[in-house]
Amino acid sequence: MRLEYAEQAKPRGLAEAFTIGRDFLAGEPCALVLGDNMFHGQDLTRVLTRAKEKVECHGGAVVFGYPVQDARAFGVVEFDQNHRVVGIEEKPEVPKSNYAVPGLYFYDGQVSDIAANVKPSARGELEITSINNAYLDQGQLSVELMGRGMAWLDTGTPEGLLKAAEYVEVVQSRQGYYIACLEEIAYRRGFIDHNQLHELGEALKKTAYGKYLLNVANEAKRG
Repeated sequence: MRLEYAEQAKPRGLAEAFTIGRDFLAGEPCALVLGDNMFHGQDLTRVLTRAKEKVECHGGAVVFGYPVQDARAFGVVEFDQNHRVVGIEEKPEVPKSNYAVPGLYFYDGQVSDIAANVKPSARGELEITSINNAYLDQGQLSVELMGRGMAWLDTGTPEGLLKAAEYVEVVQSRQGYYIACLEEIAYRRGFIDHNQLHELGEALKKTAYGKYLLNVANEAKRG
């Protein structure tokens, strides 16, 4: 895995990510995820793979709709009577649905060109909603709805971070499985083998995390 970083000098909005990263993207499809968002659910891998393949095969953009009690703090999806997407409105005072757009987006190779033409909103920011509406105007925006069994947590505030920590603690203590354990994911996806997983666990065996890795390795060996 290779990680590269580029700095946004001032908070000018999410859409600027695609002009800052234009050379890195090089006209290829991409995904954008906000660093303070957390997603968890049994079908998450399948949902993300489907969105990725849709963009790669057919172009356009895929965003997600997640039901919330109060959608005023989010971008909100508007549907017609046939459940087709007709608009996305940023932080509306009167939301037209209860489906918020979480900070996870898939785009085809034209996204940097679209972002370059986005004008600042009344808030003075280059809104990601402007990019999504540009795809919608082209008839190239798809919205995948996330339902029950999928958790979306925004950790951008102390309260949100606390709720996310409580969620992770409850799931891990009740089920015994770690959330987002990269070594376990790498092993189950075939990126590393059993011996490598065991070595990683041995290096951390004095910690609860290392003991968990060794348990995964031992269970896999017995299986």
